[in-house]
Amino acid sequence: MLARGFLSLMVAIPGLVQADVLIGSWNIKHLGWNNDKAFGQVAHVANHFDLLAIQELMDTAALARLEREVEALSGEAWSSMASRDLGRSTYTEHYAFLWRESEVAYEDGAVVFLDSGDVFSREPYAARFRDVETDDLFTAATVHIVYGDSVGDRLPEIEALADYWQWLDEIAKGTPRLLMGDFNLAPDHDGWSALREFGVMPAITDGRSTLATTAGEYANLYDNLWYDADHLEPSDRGTLRFPQLLALDHQASRDRVSDHAPVYLGLHGARLARQHVDGEGAMASIASPYCIDLNAAAATRLEDLPHVGPARAEAIVEGRPWAAPGELTEVNGIGGGRLEEIRASGLLCGA
Repeated sequence: MLARGFLSLMVAIPGLVQADVLIGSWNIKHLGWNNDKAFGQVAHVANHFDLLAIQELMDTAALARLEREVEALSGEAWSSMASRDLGRSTYTEHYAFLWRESEVAYEDGAVVFLDSGDVFSREPYAARFRDVETDDLFTAATVHIVYGDSVGDRLPEIEALADYWQWLDEIAKGTPRLLMGDFNLAPDHDGWSALREFGVMPAITDGRSTLATTAGEYANLYDNLWYDADHLEPSDRGTLRFPQLLALDHQASRDRVSDHAPVYLGLHGARLARQHVDGEGAMASIASPYCIDLNAAAATRLEDLPHVGPARAEAIVEGRPWAAPGELTEVNGIGGGRLEEIRASGLLCGA
């Protein structure tokens, strides 16, 4: 989609916005690199949201694939768009938005921040969206703050977000704003003081969002959604702990999906589906409805297994029926070691 320019965003919106949408933000670790990403599982998580801001998109072709996967899973039409590649060195990434067309529409103004002070390693990216049901507008912005060698390396970009927040208001006058991303800084740090002066609040203040290497543990609260508290009133907020949703251990989750859990915020009554949520607001451990059946799964689902690409997926389909996962060693290229990795992924039904 082509942006018509933020300079046309002059519509003032009094009171609280009434967008009945669930908005998520997710650093999908190196999405688009040749890293055996389980796109079907990523789509399963993304399908919980109506609008998803994505960080660490390495190749825009991966965004197109994710859009196809989530459309096939949900049976609905989705759209997406991405920024240009951003970064100061050979390491660059894109930002992206992915949205469910029945709930959200792109309005206008997709733009990368004009960083005249050259503070940001990866300048924030924003666009204005519209709730399909109510026609209410809101501006969604996303950023991935540099990690650096210490917290001190992150603070210049964090402090510059106050100027960016004002810039968004100047070019999208009166439109409620959300600033989402991987900030590499906890929301209670003093570095946020300049942004807080504008009435901007973090949606997530408790818990942690990054997956630790220790099974079942989370390390830091770096991911968040900062919102315009004068014009937005969240109806829900939290962290979707997808390893429990997908019945994966943390190592498999980090390797095949992401080392970050998505954070989310609901507007005007929107809530995350709660049928599998425990008393602490985290996704409870359940028997996964998303396991892969060797004798029933489509070839594209089989590709979510470690070391299984299109050719091996077709070989698995042609080799049916399979009495046990151990028989997969009959497929060319799947030896004992790779079979153990497939079993250890936790993806196979009954494995």
